[in-house]
Amino acid sequence: MGASVDTQRIAPSQLVRQLNEKYEKAHKAFEDNFWATKMNLKGNSSAALAQTKTDYDAFLGDAANLQAVRNALQDTKLSPELRKTLEIMQKTFLCYITEDPQATAMKEKLNQLEADLGEWRNQMELGYHDPKTGKFEKRSSVQLRNTMRTDASEDVRKACWEGMRTVGPHVVSKFCDIIKLRNRLARNLGYEDFYDYKVKTAEGFSKRELFQKLAPLEEATRPIMAEARTTLQQKKSASALQPWNISYSLSGDIEREMDPFFPFEEAVDVWARTFAGVGIQYKGATMRLDLCDRPRKYSNGFCHWPQPAWRKEGGEWVPSQANFTSLATPNAVGSGKTALNTLLHEGGHAAHFANIDQGSPLFSQERAPTSVAYAENQSMFLDSFIDDAAWKGRYAVSRDGKVIPWDLVRRGIEATHPYSVFMVRSMLAVPFFEKALYELPEDRVTPQGVTALADSIEQDVEGGLAGRPLMSVPHILADESSAYYHAYVLAEMSVHQTRAHFKRKYGEMVDNPKVGQDLEEIYWRPGNGTAFLDLVQQLTGEALTADAWVSKLKESVSSVVQQEEQEYKEAVQQGPKIKPGQPADLGMHVILVHGDEVIADSEKAGSIQAATAQYKEWLNKTFPST
Repeated sequence: MGASVDTQRIAPSQLVRQLNEKYEKAHKAFEDNFWATKMNLKGNSSAALAQTKTDYDAFLGDAANLQAVRNALQDTKLSPELRKTLEIMQKTFLCYITEDPQATAMKEKLNQLEADLGEWRNQMELGYHDPKTGKFEKRSSVQLRNTMRTDASEDVRKACWEGMRTVGPHVVSKFCDIIKLRNRLARNLGYEDFYDYKVKTAEGFSKRELFQKLAPLEEATRPIMAEARTTLQQKKSASALQPWNISYSLSGDIEREMDPFFPFEEAVDVWARTFAGVGIQYKGATMRLDLCDRPRKYSNGFCHWPQPAWRKEGGEWVPSQANFTSLATPNAVGSGKTALNTLLHEGGHAAHFANIDQGSPLFSQERAPTSVAYAENQSMFLDSFIDDAAWKGRYAVSRDGKVIPWDLVRRGIEATHPYSVFMVRSMLAVPFFEKALYELPEDRVTPQGVTALADSIEQDVEGGLAGRPLMSVPHILADESSAYYHAYVLAEMSVHQTRAHFKRKYGEMVDNPKVGQDLEEIYWRPGNGTAFLDLVQQLTGEALTADAWVSKLKESVSSVVQQEEQEYKEAVQQGPKIKPGQPADLGMHVILVHGDEVIADSEKAGSIQAATAQYKEWLNKTFPST
């Protein structure tokens, strides 16, 4: 079966049915292989991944499909819904059409190079050399960063940072070939460079316009960062600013003290009750969760959809299927909070995409023309709950039922709020690095040139070498996540603006089903049929700016403590809307897995709570100290 639909003139409704069917098939084939290779499942194949990616690109890039849609749009008798669906199809195909055979060949070559690099990175023996024994300890990047945040030994923390720094030398040579070819492809298609190409297709505006949006935030936070670095050095020591010490200096002791109130084995249940409390429903979706780290597993959490949600012409609902992964080590300090944060984030993605209710799966797929900032706004808004005293007073509870004490929450605020700008600068470093990377003359795209560039951007934007080396950020390597990290920055802007809006409108967000209702009706339901900036304006009543974010960064510690204490007291008094052990109805089928092993299935177990109970048993057997 070819990539394109029948080029003869057919009824618009029939054309839509054909395109939807063909898209679903190509999308699912690629996503199934993507999951298999990233999770290192039995029989996975980088060649199959590359081939299904090529087939997927061939469908989206087939000019005959675009022409068929354009012909159908000439029909003056189209219903509004049918026209809307055809218009999103046209918009989608325009993101991928490459009528030049040379550009098509470049895309196919890139698919293979990126698949090879992914496999090369996946096979890397990452870890650190124990400073006492000299023994090499295998660790994932998430484990290394977690150890840097919590281990009391500076020698161990430094060894972990040095381990993170080995990612760059391992990937950079192969990555240079990809950078060059990406730029050649983009310029062949008429764009300034690859970054400009990705921004225009995903967000609808140019690279120049993007960095005009980022510049005010960068300028406003530079002096705040300088002040924070000076304060940290004065309060701790000069060594606190070393890249392996910053995260520990900010949260090491606090993280260990908070750890009992984020038991790993309760994370799935807490996530389910948190989302159910704000009225989130998944509309019959199936979610496969692979939460624990293991060798050869992809080194970043993500959520993808082998089956996008959509509504067929006759009204039949097609629920989404989601694959969701994190890299938790259940018996490590901080792992429970990390796992819960990932569940809130990736589960937020899944909730968003499960609720897109439009006439084609093209509205609810996560690639262009879906705005990455739009997608990340949803997940980052929901994972922000974990830092709220109003949430902690309800859901941060130890294994023996004790709520996290206010004194610990207060000390956490005092330890982190003055330095929250560091996160902003770390986020900004990635897009500024990728911008500079794709602007490098080709003769300077060498292992030495790229490595030096990464270090110089870290020094300039973050004030020193980064605790998370830029060359260890997995997003920059893969096609689907390259040149899009700016979206996290735009999304965080909208998160603060959205939070400020809900605070004004409702006074509280946690356990408030009105919040979930507004998210579903305004942010989620339209999918990529409405521009991200327009959606932010519709929900908040204001154009997107960084004002709310910068205002929060400038807020005094005493002011934050006063507000959070009041919300904490109210939360403890009220308790969670859905108590531990009570059913949390999310309208979802959950399958908990570990690689190829199926651990628990909510349909077979009878409920999500029963499935999480089975999962806890497995955790206690597999990680005895959990």
